[in-house]
Amino acid sequence: MNKDANRATHADADDSVNESPRYAVGIDLGTTNCALAFVDNEGDDASSWQVDDFSVPQWVDFGVRESRLTLPSFHYQCTDAERSGASLQMAWDTATTDRCVGTLARTAGQRHPGRRIQSAKSWLSHDGVDRSAAFLPWHGDPTADRLSPVEASAAYLRHLRSAWDHAHPDHLLGEQDVVVTLPASFDEVARELTVQAAKQAGLPRLHLLEEPQAAFYGWIDREGGDWHESVRPGDLVLVCDVGGGTTDLTLIRVKPASTASSESAGSDATQTVQFHRVAVGNHLILGGDNLDLAIAKFAEQKLLQGMSDAGPDELSPSQWDRLIGASRTAKEIMLADDRPVEYTIHLPGEGSGLLSGGLQVTLSDEEIDRVVLDGFFPVVDFADKPQTGASGFQEFGLPYAADAAITRHLAAFLNEHRHSGIDDDDETAQTHPTLVLFNGGVMSSSRLQDRIVDSIQRWFDHTPKVLTPARLDLAVARGAAYYAMVRRGKGVRIAANLGRSYYLQVEQDPPAGLVLIPGSAQPGQIFTADSQPLTMQLGTPVQFPVWVSSTRLADQADQVVSIDNQSMSALPPVRTAVKGRRRNDDRAVAVRLEAELSEIGTVAIHCVQVDSRQRWKLDFDIRSTLETDREAHQSSGEAAGIVDQAVVQQASECIASVFDSEQTGTLKPGKLVKELQRVIGEHRSSWPPSLLRELWQSLMDLESGRRTDATREARWLNLAGYCLRPGYGVAVDDWRVAETWRRVHGKIAFPAAASRLETLILWRRIAGGLTSAQQNQLSNTWQSILVGKTNVPANEAIEAWRLIASLEQIAVDQKIRFGNAAVADLQRPKRAAQHPTLVWSIGRLGSRRPVAGVMSSIVPRRQAEIWCDDLIRFGRSNSETLAPETGTMLQLALVQLARRTGDRFVDLSQSDRDQVTSYLRQNCASEHYVQLVQSGGDLASEEQDAVFGESLPLGIRLNG
Repeated sequence: MNKDANRATHADADDSVNESPRYAVGIDLGTTNCALAFVDNEGDDASSWQVDDFSVPQWVDFGVRESRLTLPSFHYQCTDAERSGASLQMAWDTATTDRCVGTLARTAGQRHPGRRIQSAKSWLSHDGVDRSAAFLPWHGDPTADRLSPVEASAAYLRHLRSAWDHAHPDHLLGEQDVVVTLPASFDEVARELTVQAAKQAGLPRLHLLEEPQAAFYGWIDREGGDWHESVRPGDLVLVCDVGGGTTDLTLIRVKPASTASSESAGSDATQTVQFHRVAVGNHLILGGDNLDLAIAKFAEQKLLQGMSDAGPDELSPSQWDRLIGASRTAKEIMLADDRPVEYTIHLPGEGSGLLSGGLQVTLSDEEIDRVVLDGFFPVVDFADKPQTGASGFQEFGLPYAADAAITRHLAAFLNEHRHSGIDDDDETAQTHPTLVLFNGGVMSSSRLQDRIVDSIQRWFDHTPKVLTPARLDLAVARGAAYYAMVRRGKGVRIAANLGRSYYLQVEQDPPAGLVLIPGSAQPGQIFTADSQPLTMQLGTPVQFPVWVSSTRLADQADQVVSIDNQSMSALPPVRTAVKGRRRNDDRAVAVRLEAELSEIGTVAIHCVQVDSRQRWKLDFDIRSTLETDREAHQSSGEAAGIVDQAVVQQASECIASVFDSEQTGTLKPGKLVKELQRVIGEHRSSWPPSLLRELWQSLMDLESGRRTDATREARWLNLAGYCLRPGYGVAVDDWRVAETWRRVHGKIAFPAAASRLETLILWRRIAGGLTSAQQNQLSNTWQSILVGKTNVPANEAIEAWRLIASLEQIAVDQKIRFGNAAVADLQRPKRAAQHPTLVWSIGRLGSRRPVAGVMSSIVPRRQAEIWCDDLIRFGRSNSETLAPETGTMLQLALVQLARRTGDRFVDLSQSDRDQVTSYLRQNCASEHYVQLVQSGGDLASEEQDAVFGESLPLGIRLNG
């Protein structure tokens, strides 16, 4: 295939192209499918290059291997029975394995969904979890190993690399020019994690490319020598990319070659136009997965309506999982051009009762259209705005877009960006899409394409021309391979600036930001922000709040602008532990910021000392985006108030009077809190988090003073935990918790009972900030004591149980062992004094909404149902003698165990929730407790304090 006439050599061509690797490779790392395409540059005739597809060997069934053009993005771990029956070893594997990716992983996972990982790519962009933590498969079988979204993504890339290397042993994939695609709207953290996954998979050298651009490159490649016949100067191209997990909207302007930038101008005289990517939409977790869920929900309602009134109100989690898989098939069949009039879904039966036999439900073509077209592609006005709030879909644990109407998101996107990229002297530029290129598996349906085209026609009274795409499941990989050749100076380039402006917040009231990187940035550019005087404190971690905007593209580097929540969104802050060259260097130094848009498309930020060459790399703090600290830029903790520094100084002097060796004896430890309350002028329950953290720092500065005697150590431990509770909520709390652990764990100076007790209280108070490894260390220490029934003093046992129940990241099986041991202790008369604590602990261990942990640490709903039965039985059998405190804790525990979340994998069955509701009402519980069990909702402030075990700092709320 000769494309010489249209693959013009660019002015920035690489003079050393002959020394480049033989292959240019494109990888589509998709939510639902992966694909790999390549260009073989062997030979001297560079004009005859072409993009080819790579067929990926994979297991398609047990004992059956085939090569296919796509690799389904699913990871599966075998059951014991499957493991004994067949090995999943590929030709390149050096050992047997019990896991696979690809076609078999997808199909086997339909039978055992708790052992299958899917939608890992969507999890990479989920800012509500630690994306580097191992928690997939979501709601997985207890015996299945967990992987992080990064590790799952790396598994797909590793399979592609291994397959390629097996086929090309002399040209390993890690040594070729590799381009990996990602959604245009991926945030900076998701981009960095994609690069990290590629490195884990053995791909150290790669470039990133946005999927809509790749799709457009794929179209150019498909058109060959005829691409210029379909476009003309002034055209505005809409790339509408709706894949399995995300919706990406991109606008590309077609400009005359004479006005195009020098970078994108080709040398071939026939190239009369140039392409400029001018706008990218917001990140939307909205795609084929959502359509599957909607069809499954409709099918479930229709199926249950045909049952008697005594039937269940929803399918079991395992049946629901299978229904989603069947709904995916129904979607593909019923959205095809040659679809049948109706489609019947068959589900195997399970258990006993009404659902014991096989189930089936028939969906008509009209019903599918109503669910998909009216639900996701409704007819809307151009002025309509997407709805905000929480999505109704909770099944996969992902933060799906609140508004499922893709047409509404499209209207808002065009409203905001249709004038973007128009030059003042460009009279031909259109303000409505004249060309549309569809991409993504969802958009393979002509019905859905027609709805988009009809919407644009109604909005602008103009019918756009639809560009014929390359094969949709291969277009992105082919376009990525084409782009790899563009980087070598061949083909037609899309001039794509960064398309996002980055800002460092430098002022708070009113908020203002310094432009770090403007939207016009090109890969490789470095920007220095030195017009604003900046100082940085050495010797302690510092936080730099970062914002991003895809609309304010005209802001210039080093300019200070107002922070606008409507046009800017917060990224995780960049943080570093800033250390000078000398030990204990705590100076404030003048610095400037340097920001670079790397060649692979990621942002790097450095802090550079003005009067020296010392540099500190600033990294995005992924952990600050966890459910424990969503508002990382100005957390609720900081918002609760800032105390005057003179008061802070007086309070620090009070602490020094107890723990400073030169002042020891000035103030007795037992009177320290009372004196602090006098100096500060408020009861300690009213101290804001900003003051608490200042007091914590003073305690750390005088940490050696706790070693004077046991009384001082106990007081120091107690106050340190109180000032750092709940272990999160204020910037750099993760560092504070780490410092506390380093100085205290295993380093108690006095073996006194008071020190042991206060240590337990300290860890319990800051448990929300402890890492999973630290929590497991603590739980392992106490498992043999609490579960093994070793006798310890009652007050120590009580605090140990409260600590264990607060360790939300320990393994689920450990939680179950502790919970069962607590239930057993409720039956022991000698443990009567511990009953309130034991009941409270069971509620925390089995809570449906963790206070600070990730959702993957929740015990199975069946276990929570068992504990509810145990607690209700305990309450009823002891109703005459139940202490008021135990009764209060019992109600709270039942609410935590049975509280509705909207996720059927987490929620108890309706009958169990009804049983809990009945008990609560019989015992005069608050109506809000009943509402939490039946409908869900948020805990009130006093309820949060009860769950936490004491009052929370002002302005900090629990996630539960």
